[in-house]
Amino acid sequence: MGPDAVPVTPDELIAAMPFAAGLRIRLETASAAETVAVLPWSDANTTLAGLLHGGALMTLADTTGAVCAYLGLPQGARTATTQSGTHLLRAVSGSDVRATARPVHSGRTQIVVQTDLTDDRGRLVARTTQTQAVLISPDGPR
Repeated sequence: MGPDAVPVTPDELIAAMPFAAGLRIRLETASAAETVAVLPWSDANTTLAGLLHGGALMTLADTTGAVCAYLGLPQGARTATTQSGTHLLRAVSGSDVRATARPVHSGRTQIVVQTDLTDDRGRLVARTTQTQAVLISPDGPR
């Protein structure tokens, strides 16, 4: 993909985010209405206690929410996370984690997304609400 190419497939979207790709996050579905991603279990992402690191959960939530917001942007706009709050509700051990992101508000200058993270038994392990800035070039959409 060239520097001006816009990622459109789930694989292209993750490839455009090397940090997320390094964690092996994969998108199952991606749209402005709902984006679903999975973080596969890896011992490399654990704490000293053998539990999934909270930073890995927050990365999954931020990645999923950002993709959901990105897909709802006006043509030529970009986005960046400006605020994120995560409630870690349950420890995760030995389980993939699924993130489901949905917009709560889509406005001219910001998009607010809520992302629920569940373990492989469908139990809620974390909930993130994040605000994404809508960044439009001073020259307008390209």
